[in-house]
Amino acid sequence: MIEEVVLDKGKLYFADDKPLVISVAEKLFPSLANEGLLGTLPSLVVDMGAIPHICNGADIMRPGIKQIQGDFEKGMVVLVKDQKFSKPIAIGVAEAGSASIRTMSKGIAAKNVHYVGDSFWEAVKVSR
Repeated sequence: MIEEVVLDKGKLYFADDKPLVISVAEKLFPSLANEGLLGTLPSLVVDMGAIPHICNGADIMRPGIKQIQGDFEKGMVVLVKDQKFSKPIAIGVAEAGSASIRTMSKGIAAKNVHYVGDSFWEAVKVSR
């Protein structure tokens, strides 16, 4: 059974009481609680100093990225993980491909769509 929860930024969809995807501006993204799907995404690993900013909604900036795992193109969905524990902290949309980001020294690498602490995250916490 699919359940839809309407939130301020979009919609959160549950399948069999498990958070599956979010919908933002008519586009679907995996929920940070959808661990099975997260493991299939390319990742940007960020330093610990970037985490408070990302978890307040900031975009993922190139200087904070310590590692790029996997290859991707501009516009693809990427997972953002912390450097110390490798925990998922955000879902983003790449502003450039992985090859370009590797050569960048500054600028936005990915737009932040969903992060730990946002309304989607809080709705999942309440449902558990």
